[in-house]
Amino acid sequence: MAVSNKVWWKEAVVYQVYWRSFYDSNGDGYGDLEGLIHKLDYIQELGVDIIWLNPVFVSPDLDNGYDIADYEALMPKAGTMEIWEKLLAEVHARGMKLIMDLVVNHTSDQHPWFLESKSSRDNPKRDWYIWKDAAGGQAPNNWRSYFSPSTWEWDERTGQYYFHSFAVEQPDLNWANEELRQEINRMMRAWLDKGIDGFRLDAIALLAKPEQFTDAENPDDISYLTNRPGVHEYLQEMNEQVLRHYDIVTVGETAFVTPEEGLKYVGEDRGELNMLFHFEVCDEMATWDMLRFKDIQRRWYNGLWGKGSNSQFLNNHDHTRQVTRYGNDGTYRVQAAKLLATMLHTLPGIPYIYQGEEIGMTGVRFASIDQYNDIAMKNRYAEEVGKGRDPEEVLRSLQALSRDNSRTPMQWDDSQNAGFTKGKPWININPNYKEINVEKDLAHSDSIYRYYQQLISLRKQHEVMVYGEFTELPEWMDSEQLYVYTRTLGGRCWLIFLNHSEETQHVAWPAGYEGRARTLLLGNYAADGADAGRLELKPYEARIYELI
Repeated sequence: MAVSNKVWWKEAVVYQVYWRSFYDSNGDGYGDLEGLIHKLDYIQELGVDIIWLNPVFVSPDLDNGYDIADYEALMPKAGTMEIWEKLLAEVHARGMKLIMDLVVNHTSDQHPWFLESKSSRDNPKRDWYIWKDAAGGQAPNNWRSYFSPSTWEWDERTGQYYFHSFAVEQPDLNWANEELRQEINRMMRAWLDKGIDGFRLDAIALLAKPEQFTDAENPDDISYLTNRPGVHEYLQEMNEQVLRHYDIVTVGETAFVTPEEGLKYVGEDRGELNMLFHFEVCDEMATWDMLRFKDIQRRWYNGLWGKGSNSQFLNNHDHTRQVTRYGNDGTYRVQAAKLLATMLHTLPGIPYIYQGEEIGMTGVRFASIDQYNDIAMKNRYAEEVGKGRDPEEVLRSLQALSRDNSRTPMQWDDSQNAGFTKGKPWININPNYKEINVEKDLAHSDSIYRYYQQLISLRKQHEVMVYGEFTELPEWMDSEQLYVYTRTLGGRCWLIFLNHSEETQHVAWPAGYEGRARTLLLGNYAADGADAGRLELKPYEARIYELI
């Protein structure tokens, strides 16, 4: 990517705040916006540029805010509009930016639009949602939703089915309706006029629907829900009428997207979005697979570099914490957390940090399904147990990838409830909070938090980390333990070594680089005295060298 394509958001680091699990200011057991304000200095000291705030709109909260019942009012448990305005001002006062998480693929079934739509077949808002007649006494087709066995729900009053890509209580909006699109554009402008710095657009690849809902050959492969004809026209219209008129950043959640399709969303000549989340890693790579990960990185770099922007992340509010899923949350937790951070911040793309990642928080396994809150997990559990499977076996099979792994409250200190709340937390605290918490990390100069600070500081000081070309070193391209690559910009070259394994690796200095002087910019072990020809990389060791 040429430096002439420089823009502020490409140089940023994003910190995701899942506010209900961040910090509770009033003792009701839920994190809130006042609590976030209280902890802004902590986020600022990390060095990040952008805060991504999960949905705060009025909602029945069936899907933790992703079921919106009013786009222009706040959920009481999050706070008031006055508090939100204070939050925005405080974020900006610290030199950071705030992006809002917006769901426009669907609403709550309690949204006034849907209540009108379902009131009668001739209601003016009937066409704001997707309604179809039964097909032979059954649902219109055999599609499966993300959260339930069918995308269709029967409405007895009007004698038709409505469509939902997620829960029954989350009916999909009909983006083919121009009146609906104009209302959404108006609402987005209203938020941007308040001064926010952009949007994270949830499930944005699902907006377009087919005119005819034919059966899927394999209904369990729900990729048919996404990337359908028309989605890019909708986003181009949104960009033309709303987004391009503001100095903002947009990131789209795009499931089942290839690099070729992804470029259509974020190509700088396309007029749609700025960057995307793809899920070839988090949705499709259940456990660490180095060769597969390398291939994913290679294909996305080749597909987007110089043309559009990607994101780098390994966890978020929907995906198990990265050190547990893709690293080592036991003996080498600290080293593995630092290695994964090094990798994400030195690979091409904009790095995202999910709250708690910066102190190495881990996943959790609760003993009973009753202790889980994740609607997707609970629905799948009920479905599988209903088929006659052993409940304990079903629970074990679902625990590793439950969304609640990453939703347990932020661990601030070793006091009761990890310092998150003085009340009863809405979801159980991870029992390891006495060993893993912010207070403990801040007290040690070699902690995970301090390492993240150093990584972010390097990104701010060195454009090679942002705009530098990416090249894998061929000697280790087929290694299942080692990931070795360079970032180069102008005359500057960085060489990154990652030993993603529990074994020490002895590595010859790469061919073609032997005679160059080197400086170790950052590593997660104390610097060794290795000779010029060989390196000894300890378990989960990461090193960033600058070559002179």
